[in-house]
Amino acid sequence: MAAYFFSSPVDVEVKLEDEEARKIVEIKGEKDAMVRCPVYYDGEGVAGQVTVRVRDGKKITHEGIKVEFVGSIELFYDRGHHHEFLSLSQELAAPGELRSAQTFEFMFKNVEKQYESYQGINVKLRYFVRVQISRRVGGVTKERDVWVHSYRMPPDSNNSIKMEVGIEDCLHIEFEYNKSKYHLKDVIVGKIYFLLVRIKIKHMELSIIRRETTGSPPNQYNESETITKFEIMDGAPVRGEMIPIRLFLGGFDLTPTFREVNKKFSTRYYLNLVLIDEENRRYFKQQEITIFRIPEN
Repeated sequence: MAAYFFSSPVDVEVKLEDEEARKIVEIKGEKDAMVRCPVYYDGEGVAGQVTVRVRDGKKITHEGIKVEFVGSIELFYDRGHHHEFLSLSQELAAPGELRSAQTFEFMFKNVEKQYESYQGINVKLRYFVRVQISRRVGGVTKERDVWVHSYRMPPDSNNSIKMEVGIEDCLHIEFEYNKSKYHLKDVIVGKIYFLLVRIKIKHMELSIIRRETTGSPPNQYNESETITKFEIMDGAPVRGEMIPIRLFLGGFDLTPTFREVNKKFSTRYYLNLVLIDEENRRYFKQQEITIFRIPEN
């Protein structure tokens, strides 16, 4: 059977209210083109204008025009299936004809945006305005993405992390981080104590690892990526030596920690401490930390 492709008979433009005054986040769109998205917050309304322009001065007949505000989760291993957890709809025009450019106002008041936007390795959580012009043949759809940030109250308890790690009769170290929960612009402060050193350590490094989990068994996927890695010691330590750690998070592309978002994915962060000896053997200890977003000044 031959396939027929119809070019769109109209141009659709979505303009969001106050978008010039909003913070902008750039994300990768189709074919790696960068898309500029205005930032919205939980509870904020989403308003704007939809302009429909008929091409070539022709009139078109349609079966209705509607605008939607949608929140969806796309799992890359399940392409074609979008899980919509939010869908609000308004009718802009009843069935009829379009002969010239028309502009329609829309307003979704006090929208609860339950989750924060996220673009990961195997999953994308997105919010967008979708305009649909229904026609018997060649319906038209236009989408405009926005980006959502969610603030969370600082945790009531934020204990320091203290752990010991070692190999019997060879190596015994103790490390301490000042907190277990950090906001996105925070500073990780810590210390490493060498209590016993009987192997020749060449150097030591600290990294932040992001681990993304999507799906559920048996179709569960885990992807880890190293956000940053830096050397905190070069050369052999001696017993009693203390190495300070100070890591500023503000310079890295971090998101908050996400746990079981809509039962579809989680994103967790770990501090990974690695010691490498002269025979290139690696000894490491991993500790989960929680990252959260607070209002920016």
